[in-house]
Amino acid sequence: MSFLDDFIMRAILAGIGLALAAAPLGCFVVWRRMAYFGDATAHAAILGVALSLTFSVSVFAGVLVVSLVMALTVSSLSGRDFAMDTMLGVLAHSALAFGLVAASFLVGVRIDLMAYLFGDILAVMPADLAVIWGGAAVVIGLVVWRWSSLLTATLNTDLAYAEGVDPKREQLVLTFALAIVVAVAIKVVGALLITAMLIIPAATARSFSRTPEIMALLAAGIGAGAVISGVRASYHFDTPTGPTIVCVTALLFVTSISLTGLARRSSQKKGA
Repeated sequence: MSFLDDFIMRAILAGIGLALAAAPLGCFVVWRRMAYFGDATAHAAILGVALSLTFSVSVFAGVLVVSLVMALTVSSLSGRDFAMDTMLGVLAHSALAFGLVAASFLVGVRIDLMAYLFGDILAVMPADLAVIWGGAAVVIGLVVWRWSSLLTATLNTDLAYAEGVDPKREQLVLTFALAIVVAVAIKVVGALLITAMLIIPAATARSFSRTPEIMALLAAGIGAGAVISGVRASYHFDTPTGPTIVCVTALLFVTSISLTGLARRSSQKKGA
C-alpha cells in the first residue's frame, strides 16, 4: 500500500474541497463571532443523517435540509427572551441528542455513528467527491457573488442599510452556505469537527492578513495544507484521519500565535 493509493488521493481531494469551501465562510464566522452558530448547525447534521436513512433519501439532502432548518431557527430566535449563547447551547446539544436517539431506532439499517461524528474521509468514493466539490463550488460562488455585501453587513449594519444592503438577506446567504458546508463536511470530518475546520484556519490566517481578501485566501491555503499534512500523518502514525487533520490545524494556530507574539516583542524592543 502506498501513500498515493487511490483512496488516499480521494481523501486528499475531498479534504481540499472542504477547505476551499470552509475557508471564506469561516472568516465570516470568525468576524461575526458565530462559532456557536456553526456548532448548532453542525450538530443537527446527525439528526439529518437519521432522518435521511429513515426515509431512504440521500444523506447529503437530509443533512442539508435539517442543517438549513436549524440555522434558520437559530437566526429567527436571536434577540428573543434568552441570551443567544444559551439558546445556541440548548439547540446544539438537543439536536445532537435527538439525532443519536433517532439513529438508535433505525431497524434493518446499519449506521456507523463514529463515522458521522468524526468523519470517515478514507471511505470517500468518486460520487462523494462530486458532491463535495459541487457543494464547494456553490459556496465559493455565493461568497464571491455576495462578498462586498456580506463584508459591509458584517462590518456595520447601519452602513449596510445606508448602502442599500439588507443585513438580514446577507445573513440568509451565510446561513444557506453554512448548511451546504455542513452537508459536504459530514463525510470528511464528521459533525463534531466541522466547526473546527471552519474556525481554526480562519483564526490562524487572521494574524498574517492585512485585508479580508488575503485572510480568506490564506485560510484556504492553511486548510488545504492541513488536509494534506493530516492525511499524511494519519497514514504514517495510523491515527483517525479526520481528527488528525484538525490536530494539524490546531498546531498551525498555536504556531501562528507564537510567531505573532515573538514579532510583537521584537518590535517593542526595537521601539524601546
